[in-house]
Amino acid sequence: MPAALAPPSFDLSHLDVQATAFLILFARVGTVLMLLPVFSEDAVPGRIRLLIALGMSIGLWGVLAPLMRTAAAAGGALPAVLLAELVTGLAIGALVKIVFSAVSMAGSIISSQIGLSSALLYDASQGGQAALLSKFVTVAAAVVCMSLHVHHLWIGAIIESYRTFPIGGMPPAHDFLRAALDAVARAMTLGIGLSAPLLVYGIVFNVALGLSTRIAPAIQLFFIVQPLNILLGLAVMAMTMGGLLTGFAQAMAAYMQTSWN
Repeated sequence: MPAALAPPSFDLSHLDVQATAFLILFARVGTVLMLLPVFSEDAVPGRIRLLIALGMSIGLWGVLAPLMRTAAAAGGALPAVLLAELVTGLAIGALVKIVFSAVSMAGSIISSQIGLSSALLYDASQGGQAALLSKFVTVAAAVVCMSLHVHHLWIGAIIESYRTFPIGGMPPAHDFLRAALDAVARAMTLGIGLSAPLLVYGIVFNVALGLSTRIAPAIQLFFIVQPLNILLGLAVMAMTMGGLLTGFAQAMAAYMQTSWN
């Protein structure tokens, strides 16, 4: 057959290594995305999340392909490597989600301070019933984080994790425990700090209500002033919402930069 008409030849000798390398990458990236805020919401269908994880793995392939090929060519037990990558992805995603839960905590505190803690709705991200304002603040915080490109730091944390946790190695239990305790402490401190204006408002309002009750004990002031409490609380919340959301996004960005970069 003339050379001009010869069928093209493809080198398929390393196809198994390439497929194994991509599977190793997808194991960690997909697991992290299944726990990251916004991406892990139940409102996002499972197939869509799977496609997002697949697209993210393809996007990161150009950066992480050499590491993946080296791990795939090493000839280690693939099930053990995949298990280690899944555990590492769960650890990374869980740490980010713990810190992100600070805004939900702040929303719950705000709801209790202004008398709306009984206004509940189902929130899968919080594992059950959640206060209405807590859900609102959580969604608003997610939008602000996306608009300020904090999600880029989440993606950067996936890349940097390969330097902290090598492929195929289980995360050190001691280091992960310290990181988890630090994330919980940050989340609690941040949640209380974000809701501080409403905490001050609640203390002042309840002290004034208590003094008024002592002055006029025959009047059921609690039921009379409860609508006023909600109105003033929502007004204070509206005035401080911008600072609350911006401060949370900055705190989340600072945590990602200091912990994963």
